[in-house]
Amino acid sequence: MTRPVVGRLAPSPTGALHLGNARTFLLAWLSVRSRGGRLILRMEDLDHPKVKPGASAGVLEDLRWLGLDWDEGPDIGGPSAPYTQSERRPIYRAALDRLRAAGLVYPCTCSRHDVEEAQSAPHGRNRHSLAYSGHCRNRYDSWDAARQTLPDGRLPCWRFRTPPGQSTFHDAFLGDCSLNVAEELGDFAFARDPDGAGYQLACTVDDAAMGITEVVRGDDLVDATHCQLALCRALNLTPPVYCHVPLVIGPDGRRLAKRHGDTRIAAFRENGISARRLIALLGAWSGLCSEDENLSPAELLPRFSWDRIPGTPVVYRPGYAGI
Repeated sequence: MTRPVVGRLAPSPTGALHLGNARTFLLAWLSVRSRGGRLILRMEDLDHPKVKPGASAGVLEDLRWLGLDWDEGPDIGGPSAPYTQSERRPIYRAALDRLRAAGLVYPCTCSRHDVEEAQSAPHGRNRHSLAYSGHCRNRYDSWDAARQTLPDGRLPCWRFRTPPGQSTFHDAFLGDCSLNVAEELGDFAFARDPDGAGYQLACTVDDAAMGITEVVRGDDLVDATHCQLALCRALNLTPPVYCHVPLVIGPDGRRLAKRHGDTRIAAFRENGISARRLIALLGAWSGLCSEDENLSPAELLPRFSWDRIPGTPVVYRPGYAGI
């Protein structure tokens, strides 16, 4: 039996919405709405040091201004509430307890520097410079015991005991994606929190709990998907279909950021650029329209097809198409 289409928009309130993540959200919206599906907005606010006050409200305002909507979310509620991850900690704790009971996770006190040092020998390196060696496997009896060995301000992370073998999934945009997680990443970290409230576990658990059937996101998260699939298997969860799209990047080849100028949606609005003009630009980058049109997301729906989306990154330059 085919599951109803349920997609999600999952912004993180670590800053303002910019053209790059707006384009990904537009594609996620078009993919679900073109098939009559439902959209859930989930605020992923667990990256506490980077969360900006007021950013959540700003992101919601920008998305609505662009013409994107959702059926469930922190502002309108719904059957899967709460929709803000910092309010869902008991759910992550329950999942962590299951993983601990199965002996699949352990606390780790290794710093990023420690992991880099362990990979410093040429024969020990692979395409991932931070593949973890398993140094803290069976080292601590509990997270608290690990925490007591660290100076104030540092917390242990939770790592997953990655099984050997190849991980493969079929991406709706990229096709088959494979990775030997044990060799390339090692025992990956999934949270730096005693309750397991971190991106990898929270995202995995929430997608399943909310009935998400499709995840559209940037292709910089393909490796994270292999980790989330490992967690899905360990927790006996049904994963969504994944669709990873090329990023919007700057002229230097790096993902769009402040160094490439002010590309915030709010800044364009303040400078008199209309939402329809921006949607046309995002649609043109996606092969769905021309840059000189003025369109709403709803007007792009009849034109949407994954076959039309370019397979290469979009290079943004200040003043692009007069914006």
